[in-house]
Amino acid sequence: MSDVAAVVDDLREESGELDALVGALGEEAWRGATPAEGWTVAHQIAHLAWTDEVALLAATEPERFGDEVAKALAAPDAFVDEAADALVAAHAPRALLARWREGRQRLDMVLREAPAGTRIPWYGPPMSVASMATARLMETWAHGQDIADALGATRPPTARLRHVARIGVRARNYAYAVRGIEAPGEEFRVELRSPEGELIAYGPEGATQRVAGPLLDFCLLVTQRAHRSDLAVTAEGSEADRWLSIAQAFAGPPGPGRPPRAQEAVHAVRVEQAVDAGQAVRAEQAEQAEQAERGDR
Repeated sequence: MSDVAAVVDDLREESGELDALVGALGEEAWRGATPAEGWTVAHQIAHLAWTDEVALLAATEPERFGDEVAKALAAPDAFVDEAADALVAAHAPRALLARWREGRQRLDMVLREAPAGTRIPWYGPPMSVASMATARLMETWAHGQDIADALGATRPPTARLRHVARIGVRARNYAYAVRGIEAPGEEFRVELRSPEGELIAYGPEGATQRVAGPLLDFCLLVTQRAHRSDLAVTAEGSEADRWLSIAQAFAGPPGPGRPPRAQEAVHAVRVEQAVDAGQAVRAEQAEQAEQAERGDR
């Protein structure tokens, strides 16, 4: 089996796992909020559907894909949200799910059939077919994590996380560049442990800048799906420490990331208190109105 086929197989499995999670949801659950501000479960699936379709366009009609790049350059901070909003507005949940399924199946076929050495244009440098499949897997896993968190579901880590970790390591210099920081010239050593206890390592053994931790935690960190303080990822060396605070495996501007769980808990309490206070005010107002009505009688 070629490297491309293996990665595309993993992408298919990752997508299928997420499909099983959302496939049985009712319409109300699709409208439920996720940790990404302003995005519902429907927005998450819409984004995956849109990105798969854009990747398919890039692979099959690179000239037309150039128009998509122009749209992104014209509204770099808005084009992703606008695309998701448009799909959510245009599709009921079942239709949106069907569109995602159709798009990812078409992309699967195109990636498998691409000639060796194919380079696919993208919003940054052109990508190999294997890199495109890996990027799609990373996004599918990350947005699936948003949905799982929103639903209170726990997803066991799989060997497919190796792909996410690899992108996170390879994107080290990008995390610096997108923040206008000069990247270190030296390589880092990254040592991750799979759930089965296997060591997954990147970089020279003798590096002075080192990162270590569970594979899942590292993937949550580089996709910014959990705050560093809530993860068991450690750093040795000042540059390694700084990298863990800015790491991102995805393209685009730096994201706000997730707040620490303690901060989320405080926010949840405040929201609950505000709701309770609002209900108390409304109850008092209703009682006063009832008393006034009785007085009128």
